[in-house]
Order: sequence, then structure tokens, then C-alpha cells
Amino acid sequence: MPGNRAIRLIDAFSGCGGMTLGFVRLSKGSFKPVWANDINQYAADSYNANFGNHCHVGDIVDLLEDSTTKIPQAEIVIGGPPCQGFSLLNKGRNGDPRKHLWRPFLEIVRRSEAACFLMENVPQLLGSPEFKAILAQAVSMGFWVASAKLCAADYGVPQTRHRAFVLGCNFADPSWYFPPRKTHYDPTNGYLQSAPNLRSAEYAEHAVPWTNTRDAIADLPRPEGTEIRKEPGPLDLHFGRNPTEKSMARYRAIPDEGMNRFDLQERALELTPECWIKKKSGGTDLFGRLWWNRPAFTIRTEFYKPEKGRYLHPEQHRPITHREAARFQSFPDDFVFKGTKIEIAKQIGNAVPPLLAASIADVIHEMFLD
Repeated sequence: MPGNRAIRLIDAFSGCGGMTLGFVRLSKGSFKPVWANDINQYAADSYNANFGNHCHVGDIVDLLEDSTTKIPQAEIVIGGPPCQGFSLLNKGRNGDPRKHLWRPFLEIVRRSEAACFLMENVPQLLGSPEFKAILAQAVSMGFWVASAKLCAADYGVPQTRHRAFVLGCNFADPSWYFPPRKTHYDPTNGYLQSAPNLRSAEYAEHAVPWTNTRDAIADLPRPEGTEIRKEPGPLDLHFGRNPTEKSMARYRAIPDEGMNRFDLQERALELTPECWIKKKSGGTDLFGRLWWNRPAFTIRTEFYKPEKGRYLHPEQHRPITHREAARFQSFPDDFVFKGTKIEIAKQIGNAVPPLLAASIADVIHEMFLD
């Protein structure tokens, strides 16, 4: 155990470092990042700009096969192996190699002699054959394992993003600590409204209502320009797009909070894409406006395209900006993102929300202290 010194941390498949941010800067514990890896140069540049120059770029399999690669000792390995192989869109593809990147992840756990690991993925992981394989491998390595599907909004993130987490520990049963107690609750839940002290063991003693869209972005001015601005956050990433006249007409046709493509079809059939007219069901969030008094929905990598989800501003006739998306993910305004507009959007959408990571980091820190 680390004693009084910081808990050394490795972040595999780190992206820009959202999970590391939660552990290192936002949690109550003392964690020190010592090594990281990502295949994307721009993401690694962002990580290194925020945490020090120790994120190594490249395919993790190639790095581990390279005899010059030295994995330092660490107490914990965190990371999110790419999850497309588990997604509903890809569940029919047998043999997707991206399903098996948990193997090099656990190899890093072995080489670093880590006492804990935290793996993040899509919720579908927990019902997959790969999850059983992960459990079997982790148990063979001497780990107790706990898993849970968590909603980011329950931990202060202004977004109802659901993710699966797998926590392994070789010196204690992590199910004694994990999942962390919820710090926030859905204010529309009548039971919780009538029980403000939230005595349920599922909730922290002083849990508060979910952080909503208004809390997250209402202070921002209207965006200016269409490019990244050379000034400090938040305005550096608070830029707009150049919508077509047809796009603007579509935005104006659904001016109220919560409206979506079905409202567009009802109000302005002539502006509705034919493929949406033919698709009678599903996709209720497509071309949808956010609500001020609710958290955002899941922020994905193309949040700047309203046809991809509920990404329209609650009032203004535009999709959300990069800065707004970063805030919905709970990134602080001073976090440094490197790369092009598209690459930064990928980093934002792919990240583990830092505040969610911080809540998990807190219970892992308790495990090390006990």
C-alpha cells in the first residue's frame, strides 16, 4: 500500500484524460499520474498539456510488444478500452477485435503490479460474454471484482449518461465500497422529494437535485465566430457554426424546449427530411431541443450536429457549442484541449465525465486507507 504518499495511477486508453482529471484534481484522494497511453495524437497532446508529458501515443498492443516499453509500477490502472464492439449498433458483428482490448488493459495491470483496476465501458458490456471473460481473467490474477451501471447525473454531472464500471482489487472486496453513494437525485422523483434527508444507503447524506442545463451553461454569452478562439476558457471553445437557411428554418420551426423531429414534421413537413418522415418510430431525441430544468442527454462525439441527437440549445436557434458540451461532461473551463474542432469534439464526447470519475476515485481512496 502507498502509505502517506500519493497513489500512483496509470490511464490506459486515456483519451484527453477525463478520468485522470477526476482522480487527480477533483477527488478527495491523493493520486499521481505516472503513465498513460492513447492511440490518438491529439488526445495525447491534450492529456500531456494537463498532466505532464507521460502519455505515450500508439497502438497499445504494439507498445506492449515493444521491448523498449517500460510500464512503471503503480497502485491503480484506469481506462476505457474502445467499446464499439459492445455497442447495440455492432452486436451482430462476431469477432470484432475491439471487443478484446481489455486483454492488453489487464496486461498493463499485471506489469505495473497494480493492486486495483477500474475499467469503463458501455452498459452493454455487463451482459456480454466478454464480461464473463474479463471476470475470469481478473479472478485468475487474484482480484475481487465489483461492477455497476452508473448514471453521471447522480454524481453531479449535468448529463444523464449511463456507463458501466468494473472495479477490481486484490487486497479487499470492492463491493464493500462500490458503487459510490449518489450525491445527486432526480428532482422529479416524488419519493425523494418527500424525503429530503435521503436516508437510503444508496444516497449520500446531503444529496442535492441533479445539476441541470441552466446550471451548466446559462451564464455563457451567445457564441461568436466559427473557429477556436485564442483566449482563455470558457470563450475559447464557445464558437458557432454556419448553418444553411434550411437549417435555420428548421430551428425556428421548433422553438420550444423539448421539441424534436416529430414536432418538426408536424409543424413544417416541407422542411422535414424524407428519411425522417418514413421512420415512424424511434429516435425521439433526433433534432431535439434541450430543457433548461433537466440535465443534457448523452454527449457524443458529433454533438455539433443536431440531426445526431438532442443537441439544440433550449432557446437559441443553434446546436450546442464545444464549450457547452465540455461543461455537460463536467470539464472545468481551464482544462486544455489540443487539436482541431473535430478532434476536440471527439475528445469531449469520448471522455469519462470527470465528476463521475471523482466519485469513484473517492471510494477507491477509502479502500486504500482502510
